[in-house]
Amino acid sequence: MVDTKLYETLKKRGLLYQCTDEEGLKKMLESGEPITLYEGTDPTADSLHIGHCVPYCILRRFQKAGHKVILLMGGATAQIGDPSGKSELRKVMNTDTISANIEKIKNSLKIFLDFEGENKAIIVNNADWFKNLSYIDFMRDIGIHFNVNKMLSSEIYDNRLNQGGLTFFEMGYMPMQAYDFIELNKKYGCTLQYGGGDQWANIVAGVELQRKLNFINGTDVNLIGATNPLLLTPDGKKMGKTEKGAIWIDRDKISAYDFYQGVYQTPDECTRMMFALFTDVDMDEVDKLISQDIVNAKKTLAYEITKFVRGEEDAIIAQEATKALFENNGNLDNAPTFAVDTKTLEDGIDTATLFTMCGLCSSKSEVRRLCQQNGIMVNDQKILDANEVVDTKQLKDGYILLKKGKKNFMKIVTK
Repeated sequence: MVDTKLYETLKKRGLLYQCTDEEGLKKMLESGEPITLYEGTDPTADSLHIGHCVPYCILRRFQKAGHKVILLMGGATAQIGDPSGKSELRKVMNTDTISANIEKIKNSLKIFLDFEGENKAIIVNNADWFKNLSYIDFMRDIGIHFNVNKMLSSEIYDNRLNQGGLTFFEMGYMPMQAYDFIELNKKYGCTLQYGGGDQWANIVAGVELQRKLNFINGTDVNLIGATNPLLLTPDGKKMGKTEKGAIWIDRDKISAYDFYQGVYQTPDECTRMMFALFTDVDMDEVDKLISQDIVNAKKTLAYEITKFVRGEEDAIIAQEATKALFENNGNLDNAPTFAVDTKTLEDGIDTATLFTMCGLCSSKSEVRRLCQQNGIMVNDQKILDANEVVDTKQLKDGYILLKKGKKNFMKIVTK
């Protein structure tokens, strides 16, 4: 059964930003017939932070509405690198690294998409078709349809052009992404591509390529491209990271407490979009929450997203730890904890090493800087020298409390 209200949902939640044929998309989604859509991802890293996951939240809604979802991994395009918004040539990746990244990312994707059952999402790799195409054949059959002047007028090349470093190598990215749409239509009947707003030119290129092929081949294939708005901070940067670091999706990269706190630190201006993307809370209720109390709204947001990504148990633990640290006069039962070997603590460990080891600070230089700014505390005592030793004499009720600034805590226990 297909949910014919999906178009209405996308519009109400502000998840449809641009579309090559919005009326056509509306008709498709309200027809009651399932469609096949895809979103492309270049596996340039082995893990995902929350900013990477915006497209998967969109695909999740389509799958839940009864539509067929394809996630395209750019095993071929990742070897070139998308020049969109980049001021430097991306580092060239080898096939082994790309394959390893794909395998690691797959587990994280299970949070957003269902890969089992009748309407399971599928993952495909564009290396599977590009490896069989010769350069001459691709340039003759596909490259001929791309006007260089038009390509250069696209914003995706602006930064590289301004730096005077755009290469012919990078120019090949747009034709390759456009061809992906053609190939997925042939193999799977895919008629919709969804992506971030920064991918608009690449998405349009695929739609226009099919129109040109229709004219040449006498076919009548109608492809539609759509984008979601980018999740940006007020200063125009992509969200997904905080002062403390990336809000990782992988459980082994971040604690439940740090994940919760990372979401809670969402800028006020981005709260509504985060609700729209990552939760199913009705937008009328969201607007009411935000208008009444933005702080309480962000607490609700942090809980809902932590529950969605990490599970309800982690959400409760993180919520209780936050209450304990900030609202309940220091009850630390559920505070984030890091275990250190008893002998290590008996011998003593310098403050910089301890704060870095437990992940409270990203580097020893950060610890030294924060010491100078009165931002480092051990058991509520300010530490002015990053070389100061912490040992078992500072254990109090079985733990040592480390504090970075006003909001970041860690209980050190022995093992």
